[in-house]
Amino acid sequence: MQQLIECVPNFSEGCDMTIIEKITDEIKKVDGVKLIDVDPGQATNRTVVTMVGTPNEVCEAAFQAVKKAQELIDMRHHKGAHPRFGATDVCPLVPVANISMEETVEYAHKLAERIGTELNIPIYCYEFAAQEDKRKNLASCREGEYEAVPKRIGTAEWKPDFGPAEWNESVAKSGVTAVGARNFLIAYNVNLNTTSTRRANAIAFDVRERGRVKREGDSLTGKIVKDEKGNPVMEPGMLKSVKGIGWFIEEYGVAQISMNLTDITVTPLHVAYDAVYERANARGIRVTGSEMVGVVPLQAMLDAGKYFLRKQERSTGIPEREIIKIAVKSMGLDELYPFDPDKKIIEYILKDDQKKLIDMNLTDFADETASESPAPGGGSISAYVGSLGAALGTMVANLSAHKRGWDNRWEEFSDWAEKGMAIQSELLRLVDEDTNAFNRIMDAFGLPKGTDAEKAARKQAIDDATRFAIEIPFKVMQKSYEAFEMIRAMAETGNLNSVSDAGVGALCVRSAVMGAYLNVKINASGLDDKSFVESVLAQGKMIEEKAIKAEKEILEIVNQKIG
Repeated sequence: MQQLIECVPNFSEGCDMTIIEKITDEIKKVDGVKLIDVDPGQATNRTVVTMVGTPNEVCEAAFQAVKKAQELIDMRHHKGAHPRFGATDVCPLVPVANISMEETVEYAHKLAERIGTELNIPIYCYEFAAQEDKRKNLASCREGEYEAVPKRIGTAEWKPDFGPAEWNESVAKSGVTAVGARNFLIAYNVNLNTTSTRRANAIAFDVRERGRVKREGDSLTGKIVKDEKGNPVMEPGMLKSVKGIGWFIEEYGVAQISMNLTDITVTPLHVAYDAVYERANARGIRVTGSEMVGVVPLQAMLDAGKYFLRKQERSTGIPEREIIKIAVKSMGLDELYPFDPDKKIIEYILKDDQKKLIDMNLTDFADETASESPAPGGGSISAYVGSLGAALGTMVANLSAHKRGWDNRWEEFSDWAEKGMAIQSELLRLVDEDTNAFNRIMDAFGLPKGTDAEKAARKQAIDDATRFAIEIPFKVMQKSYEAFEMIRAMAETGNLNSVSDAGVGALCVRSAVMGAYLNVKINASGLDDKSFVESVLAQGKMIEEKAIKAEKEILEIVNQKIG
């Protein structure tokens, strides 16, 4: 699975769009990175840029943007309402998909070291990337802002983590940059059926982590409780890692709870929504919908959709887009304006525009298969047949979960449907992967072979491509065989009216296993690595035999129930 990270550099320029465009142009030049948002602010004289992509490529784009900002922005002349201490003030990396925070921190440290070494910009690492506890808080690193850097930079306490530890002409121009790693932040607003900012604030104080000022007696008019140092004591709110405030939006004529969800692994999107819903109801106010500001990771939307499906006691083993639709409708994300998943969900924004077989309609896919082109061939068809078999089993599970009188069993069938949907999705991915494997072999055979070095490189490329062309149909065999467990369960315990569908699913999955094995065998004949070939053929034969046996047993169950 592809790893994705987000980078949100803040540049100390919010007025001159020419400078901003020159900086963001550097990001656009890097393949594997998508520039999602550019948000300049004149009062703050600051621009927040959001990019997403694969880790190495994002770090390269960030470096080039920092380099251009160093060239174009002179901190000696900078004024703005927002705290700042560098031309690139902050540059946080954020894990988005299939990457841990620990891995993200490693990338942050590499980026920080490169900026410090190659550009001679002093770097402080903050949040999860901090190398000292006192540097975790960005405000501590930036205390006194740019004007305090000359005094702080040479001290032992605030020596930069990377880059020069002295004040010179270069540093005076570039200032200092904070490079960090933090969790994904979702800016999220919940709409209310009131125009009262005061009441919206009351709800915000109920839910946000910081809560509200503690008072003696009456929560509105009572005396403020203070600690021994004379500071107001706070009563914590319901939700960890949530910042919030109430405000009135002139454009829409409603009050909102404006929240920053600073760690969605602690407080997910749907939990924040439900908490606001509960506290609004308690105060006689209705939640009418909500608004996503910026972008959101796919998993956050899937988690939300499944959460609301479970509340309805409905199966969660349905297609991804349907789950997202449930999330959108449940949280009213389309109340103020349409919610377009392709423009709001990070993974969809980054979706490869390359034409895929699985994006074709049924007729076009069949015609493409029938054409004189050798791909898609038997491998891709086997994967597709397998996906259809898994889909049929999943359909029986979903029908059973929704069957009248079986309400107490919805969760049992929902679990089976989720397993089936996961198998179906992976097999659909392998449809294109098998064709890609064939194309890799053709590309390898097309390499030059004029010199001994070229011949050796060509031979290695052919071997690597052939091994890949064996591994892909073998994965199809393995994944297709996994579907038998679910299909058998549906034949035995699922909706009797759909038992024949379970039988057809078993036929499809068996065909997928046997068809993929034919591809394993024909591609294995061209590989010199005999120990690998013998091993994969032996494993493949065992899977084929088990698949034939499983199909026979399921068909016996199906035919017995049909009568």
